[in-house]
Amino acid sequence: MVCDVTLSPRPALRKLSVIFLLLVLVPIGWSAARYLFVDPDRGTWQTADRSSAGLLPPAAQKPEALIRVYAARTLRWRGIFAVHSWIVVKERGAATYSRYDYTAWGEPIRSNGFAADGRWFGAMPETIVAVDGEEAARLIPKIRAVIQNYRFRSHGDYSAWPGPNSNTFVRAVLDAVPELKAVLPPTAIGKDYPYDGWFGTTASRTGLFVSLAGYLGVTIAWVEGFELNFLGAVIGLDIRRPAIKLPGIGRLGLMASLEPWNSPHGAAFRKEFV
Repeated sequence: MVCDVTLSPRPALRKLSVIFLLLVLVPIGWSAARYLFVDPDRGTWQTADRSSAGLLPPAAQKPEALIRVYAARTLRWRGIFAVHSWIVVKERGAATYSRYDYTAWGEPIRSNGFAADGRWFGAMPETIVAVDGEEAARLIPKIRAVIQNYRFRSHGDYSAWPGPNSNTFVRAVLDAVPELKAVLPPTAIGKDYPYDGWFGTTASRTGLFVSLAGYLGVTIAWVEGFELNFLGAVIGLDIRRPAIKLPGIGRLGLMASLEPWNSPHGAAFRKEFV
């Protein structure tokens, strides 16, 4: 007797679908609970704290060139899902910092609208990129060129989801300056909005990405790690600096950012891992 048994892939697919949904919904639920019950009231757009977070000294006290990229939770319910990111540069000897945000109000690319290291409407910034000294001086012209020629700079171009938004803007800068080897957090919704096509190399030039208009996408790279983008929610793994990436929560593991490149610890870290 011949027994013909056909194994259906449906149960396995069902299990994978359930696991995937849990990886999306549980972290977002946790982030929502934190927003409702733990995080203090940050106020409104008019009243929330936008003062310096004390991450930078007065520009006149720091003569060397400087590059920073910061990210902080957006205001109100959007902060459950997303961060806002921005760029700060200062040339050698400059008496002031230059901060650039891409926003939905006023001029799309806002120059010095807020303190360079200011809280984003009450939220403490996280340092994503920190480069000082000669390396910063060399890279700043590249950054300014991208800002000057940014494609989505007209009124009406901004779209909170899936992009182009503030994180798309910063990602475009990082793409043009691969020396930074910088990775925006998984909560930077809009970073996967395709700026120069739906397929290409990652910002670090250590891997590849595919993005369907920012709604769906996959990234595989040594610096960026593995990321799966589903409607803006990112699930992933970072092997280089061990961490898991979850929607709403962000990274769980080692921080992705580096100390300033000219610091002894930063130089040692780069030599070992980059």
